[in-house]
Amino acid sequence: MLEASRGRRWAFILTPFLLCALGGALWHSGSPNPVRRQSRTPHTVRSSAQPGKPLRLAQAPLPAQPAQAPEPSIRRALPPPSPRALKLHQLGEKLGVRPEIRLENPCVLQSGTACARTALTPFFESLDTLSAGKASAPAVISAFGNSLIAGDRIVDVVREELGGAFGDGGRGVLFVDRLAPYGPRVRAGFAKGGWEARTLGEMKLAELPFGLTGVYHLATAAKASSRFQLTGEPRGTLWWLDVPRAGRLSVHADGKELARAEPQGNGQAQALTFDIPPGARSLDVVAEGRGAVVLGVVLQHQRPGIVLDTLGVPSADANLFLRAQEDIFRAQLAERSPRLLLFILGGNEAKRLEWGRSNLAEVEEGLRTFIRRSRAASPDSACLVMGPIDAVRGGNGPNKLTQRPYLDEVIGIERQIALAEGCAFFDIFSAMGGPGSLARFVQAGFVHDDLVHPRSHGLDLLGQLLNDAMLRAWVESGDPSRQATLAPALQASEENR
Repeated sequence: MLEASRGRRWAFILTPFLLCALGGALWHSGSPNPVRRQSRTPHTVRSSAQPGKPLRLAQAPLPAQPAQAPEPSIRRALPPPSPRALKLHQLGEKLGVRPEIRLENPCVLQSGTACARTALTPFFESLDTLSAGKASAPAVISAFGNSLIAGDRIVDVVREELGGAFGDGGRGVLFVDRLAPYGPRVRAGFAKGGWEARTLGEMKLAELPFGLTGVYHLATAAKASSRFQLTGEPRGTLWWLDVPRAGRLSVHADGKELARAEPQGNGQAQALTFDIPPGARSLDVVAEGRGAVVLGVVLQHQRPGIVLDTLGVPSADANLFLRAQEDIFRAQLAERSPRLLLFILGGNEAKRLEWGRSNLAEVEEGLRTFIRRSRAASPDSACLVMGPIDAVRGGNGPNKLTQRPYLDEVIGIERQIALAEGCAFFDIFSAMGGPGSLARFVQAGFVHDDLVHPRSHGLDLLGQLLNDAMLRAWVESGDPSRQATLAPALQASEENR
């Protein structure tokens, strides 16, 4: 991934990508009674742990009564593939991806010979409720990551595929403006009048604290504004920072003021919630004076469905995410109440190890601490860690397009920590084809010239692999006869620290 010292040179990775078609081999299994796809709103995992190094396993809290193996509330079956999924499946076959790679979903609570709860049970139960038509609210996914998802790629496929199968719950957490002067605006408003973006991925630490998004926008002029198109959302929330000498903020729907934030200069993060009139077409966030600070805007429906918050920051790794102020981070994540915490990290960790700017102990401790902080804020959430993609060297010599060092070590660390903390793990490196896979993506034209960031169909294919693995695990974990193999119980071999 890109180093923050390169300034705005990472901006190109946020260029708009064509939404393309995708196909997953996961739908090749003929499951009976598949989940019906809902209409959409327009608009042999590698065991990478180091030999002899024991896992430190987080033990799930025991319930007051002996746990019983849950009876499946619905018959789980794969949804029929979307047209995009079918096309991406064909592309994946040409690029040599391995859709048969399963994610590891360990059992965190045993009941006799059966598993009462796996790492992904909270999220899978939400999918069950949505499938059965019994849900009354959206199921939120909070996806933390680096530049791979900062432009909303990879996770946009997961959002749209899950939304097509289980319902679309709306957009979720949004930014006042894009993080680059060009690129998609799916996750951002149409800003004008002057906003400065700061992120926790920058080498120089910003003057003001960050919250859940890892980004804030500072108004550099009075009357700076941002407009969001509405799609029938009944309520919204403005996350803002009450800093000294900051201008007021106001929220308007179709020109009518809905709410106003009056700074007191106490330095605290605030959440301003407002009702949106039925039929309103646009929402404006206006900085009445310069110096106003916005941490994010939340817009989503109250109807059942999937909401995926893209919390991607260019140049980020787990240690940089820890720059977010802990009380703000915890309060905002608790407010989102996600059913799944998704961590897509590792690329920047591997590069910084190669450059001598980090070490394995720092990588290990950073990821463990970040996962624990997130789970403390949302203890009822499922947890899934996705490892880094293939990484290659550039240049013109004999080592061009050969695998970078430390990639295997980072994958091993992430897998070990994920399982030790009671999280699932998905080895995307193996799923995309293992060693040499990124070279095949390069030769097909699906990687930027930096040989780091996939683009276009390459990103979509990675998103489809993740989506397929999650849905396959959902279906297979609903079969009690397969639970012992699919979700083996973890035995602590070392005291948690």
